[in-house]
Amino acid sequence: MTYTQRIERVAEALEAQHAARARFEPLTGPLALDTLDEAYAAQRVLIQRWKDGARGPIAGYKVALTSKAVQELCGVDHPCVGAIFESTVYDSPARIPRADFVRLGLEFELCLRIGTSLPGGPQPYTAETVRDAIAEAVPAFELVEDRASDYSKLNAISLVADNCWCGGIVTGAATGDWRALDLTQTPVRLEYTSGGKAETETATTGAVLDSPLNVLAWVANVLAGQGRPLEAGMWVMTGSALRTRFAEAGDRAVYTIEGLGTVTIDVT
Repeated sequence: MTYTQRIERVAEALEAQHAARARFEPLTGPLALDTLDEAYAAQRVLIQRWKDGARGPIAGYKVALTSKAVQELCGVDHPCVGAIFESTVYDSPARIPRADFVRLGLEFELCLRIGTSLPGGPQPYTAETVRDAIAEAVPAFELVEDRASDYSKLNAISLVADNCWCGGIVTGAATGDWRALDLTQTPVRLEYTSGGKAETETATTGAVLDSPLNVLAWVANVLAGQGRPLEAGMWVMTGSALRTRFAEAGDRAVYTIEGLGTVTIDVT
C-alpha cells in the first residue's frame, strides 16, 4: 500500500467513525500513523472530505494541547492545530443541542478574526509581526467533540488526524478595542450554571502561551509551513483560559473578557 493510500484509508475511517457517532479510539493496527506529519496529512484529507460533503468551507483554525500537562500526556512539547468549518460557527447568544454531540466539551477563549492574510515569509511570525493582521478580537466558546475519549489512552497523532476534535465555535460581538488591552493579563470570567448550581471562575488571557498573540503567531507559522496559510476573514481560536467543562442539557455559560464583551451559550 502506498503512502497516499494509507493516509486516505485513515481519513476515510475517521469520517465514517464521526458519521456513526463512534467512540474516539487511538489509531492502531492498520490505521496506525507514525509521525505528526502523517497525522496532519490525514487531517488535511479528512478536512477535504468534509469540505466536499456536509460541512462546507473552512472558517478558520483552532489550537489544542496548549497546557503542559496535556502535552506531556500526549507525548509532545507544543500545541496542535485543527480546522473550523463555516457550518459550525454560531453567533452569541447560542442554543446548542447536546444531542448533536457524542460528548460536548466547552472551552473559553479569545477568538481573533484575520483582516490581512498571513502567507508566511522568510522569517517566522512573532506576536509583534501578527498584530497588524488582526481585524477584531471577541470572546468565544469552542465546542469540543471528543467522542467520549478515554484521555488516559490519548496521543497527539490520533488527535491531530481527527482534526483536534473541533465541533464548532460560538462567537460574541466585537464590543471593545483589543489594541488598548494588555493581552498578557486581561481578566476573564466564566459564570457557569449546571444542575441549578452556579459557579464562577476567573483567569487572564495570558493563561495560554502567555498571550493570544503568541498563539496566533504559532498557528500562522505552522499553517504556512503546511501550505495552508491563514487568509483574511478567517477566525483563529487561541486556546482556553480555563478548564474544559463537559456540558449537559440545561447548562448555561456566560464568558466575559474584560474590555471585549461577553459570549453566552445555552445547552438544550
